[in-house]
Formats: sequence, C-alpha cells, structure tokens
Amino acid sequence: MFGFLGKFGRARELRLLDDALRAVDLHPAMVPDAVELAAVRLLQAEKNAPQPHDYAAAAELIGYCMIGADGFAGANDEALAEAVETRIEAAIDNGDVLDAKLILLLLHAAVIQPSVIARFGLEAS
Repeated sequence: MFGFLGKFGRARELRLLDDALRAVDLHPAMVPDAVELAAVRLLQAEKNAPQPHDYAAAAELIGYCMIGADGFAGANDEALAEAVETRIEAAIDNGDVLDAKLILLLLHAAVIQPSVIARFGLEAS
C-alpha cells in the first residue's frame, strides 16, 4: 500500500482517499495512516473494485466524524452534512454495513469528535 520502502509513493487507493478527504476539507495528514489503511481495506472488502465515488463517500463520513457537525457543515454545505447524518443513523440501525464499519473504526481509533459520539449515542462494544 505504501510502495516499496517509500520509493514509489503512496498506493493509488490511498491517493484516491487522500484526494477525497481534501475535497471535504480534511487534510489527510490529520487522519492516522492506520485509519486510512483500514478504511481502504474495508472499501476493498465491501466493493470489489472501489471507484472514486466510493472513496468520496467514505471521506464524507470520515470527515464528518472527525471534524464534527458544525465544522463539516461550515466547510462543505448543510445538505451534505444532513446526508451524512442520515447515513450515520442508517448505519446505526443496520449495523453490518460499510458505514457502520467505518464509524466503528473511527471509534476504536479514538479520532471521532466527542460531539458526534454524544449526538448519535455511539459506543464501541
């Protein structure tokens, strides 16, 4: 995923996720490499060959959870923030979907905003 000894740069998948994170106003350096790697692995496990829109959807969820509702809505737009909130609520209800796995990843990595945890009553069990 990182290329051989860093000589070849980051893998295409990580670059796609980095670009998608930047698009939602979250600098990729703010996301731990382990979280990015795990998110890419989850995408690959869920989707046979993830497309750029799959990385964008993952980045929206990661961005919302890491920045928080107000920061995310301010950096993007209110409609996107509401759409992500709807996805989080659906993930809580449905459990074993990609969005739920990404949220659980962020909880375990301790990079999710406390306001998001409180708002949705999230807990890692």
